[in-house]
Amino acid sequence: MSDEMNSKVVVTGAEGVKSPTMEKVNLLGLSPQKLQDWFVSIGEKPFRAKQVLKWIHQLGISDFDLMTNISKDLRKKLHTLACVKAPEVMQQLDSSDGTRKFLISIPGGNVVETVFIPDGERGTLCVSSQVGCSLDCSFCATGKQGFNRDLSAAEIIGQVWIAAKSFGQLMPDGPRKVTNVVMMGMGEPLLNFDNVVDSMALMMDDNCYGISKRRVTLSTSGVVPALDKLGQYTDACLAISLHAPNDELRNELVPINKKYPIAMLLDSAQRYIEGLPDSHRKITIEYTLIDKVNDRPEHAYELAELLKEVPVKINLIPFNPFSLSNYKRVSNNALRRFQDILISAGYTTTIRTTRGDDIDAACGQLAGSVNDRTRRSERYRNTLQSAVDEPVRLIQ
Repeated sequence: MSDEMNSKVVVTGAEGVKSPTMEKVNLLGLSPQKLQDWFVSIGEKPFRAKQVLKWIHQLGISDFDLMTNISKDLRKKLHTLACVKAPEVMQQLDSSDGTRKFLISIPGGNVVETVFIPDGERGTLCVSSQVGCSLDCSFCATGKQGFNRDLSAAEIIGQVWIAAKSFGQLMPDGPRKVTNVVMMGMGEPLLNFDNVVDSMALMMDDNCYGISKRRVTLSTSGVVPALDKLGQYTDACLAISLHAPNDELRNELVPINKKYPIAMLLDSAQRYIEGLPDSHRKITIEYTLIDKVNDRPEHAYELAELLKEVPVKINLIPFNPFSLSNYKRVSNNALRRFQDILISAGYTTTIRTTRGDDIDAACGQLAGSVNDRTRRSERYRNTLQSAVDEPVRLIQ
């Protein structure tokens, strides 16, 4: 069973004697199969799982007493053994462009961020998988915050539950606002494999959110061993955070490349795509363009050559500045030139529109509040402060 978010209760016996503290199982984070197995384990029929999944994920009901097609005896049993507990929303921020960001409280003094991005009839929810991130990509605000822990399955799918409820989606005949989910928020999803896979199963299940497998995307920086086994558990879409056309540059931008270099990563990604039941899917290549770092025409030509044997579409992302980075946003001329080179080489190449910038919800800006076990954020702040102080010392 995945590491679902539990709630401790004290069970009192018939004579009022307290039994040892037991943990209630949080049903919010159980995948369809695990919920079915759980019902069997407590002596109930497997079909109860389907009933409860619909109450929780399609109607947003967390009170067992309101689940009216379940017997009173079973509801009483559920109150004793289980709960439906979503993480707490600290703050909801709405951008002038319609983007909505949720600051979500996680036990231990942490905050993660979830972002909803509207685009016509399409509504994409960017979901976090960890509190912080251990990979420390140089252009990412989350990485600069350090790392605390993995999110439980309940804390991951809870972000979808929270967003859908905020738009009235989890009501009879409610508007279907969340049409797409991308595992591109805080954290590296493949380093929290079991909880992410369980959460994506809930997203795609017809008794839950019913999101198409073509509308759920997992993004990875390149944890190759986990990617190699991903196809055994899901057929969601795949995005690769590449950001460089060669190993030397990618080693600087995405340090995990030193362990799993580009050729190894692309081979693994291609095996995943080739193993899917439908044969026409492509890998999305994410490439964050940083001024005078990886945005030159020679980088575009090298990228085109690198990917010529791989079924891909390319998404260019202008770097979004944040306080712990000295990188600068790519110029519009360099961005368009880069895109034109790739299009001329035959690649479908889009530019991700910067959304939610006024609430720090743009790609790469999610930082949250991480009780950093790695002390990485402290080191970055000290480094930046030293750079500011250095000219003063030279003058003295």
